Amino acid sequence: MSKREVRLHCRLRKPRIGRGELVAFALDVLGRLRLEGELGVLICSSRSVAALNRRFRGKAGPTDVLSFPDGTPQLGGEVYLGDIVIAAPVAAAAAKEEGIPLEVELKRLLLHGILHLAGYDHEADSGAMRRKERVLRKDLGIA
Repeated sequence: MSKREVRLHCRLRKPRIGRGELVAFALDVLGRLRLEGELGVLICSSRSVAALNRRFRGKAGPTDVLSFPDGTPQLGGEVYLGDIVIAAPVAAAAAKEEGIPLEVELKRLLLHGILHLAGYDHEADSGAMRRKERVLRKDLGIA
């Protein structure tokens, strides 16, 4: 029996984010990738993401999404897949620039982060992640 769980936390009052829809989306992506385990998602400020970006990647300023793969077995045999951190203001600016709803951009970033947790690395995989992401975006209706 498969076990998938997504814990989504949002530290911001605005913009309002459809948490249930994002959790359902993440569960769908996990199923399509045949990943089992628990996933943590944090939607927060640009300032928080900038601090994480500096600490873990040595890069200044905020980015849209960060992924922190884990893989630690939990009680009961499940695996903690890792954490995804999304900067809501960066996502909102990108959504506005592309003329798409914020929820679509958040789903795109969530998909991107989950692919990293699944082991994809667009900086080193000769385009495999980009191809997989493009196919999944189309299948999920967020192309």
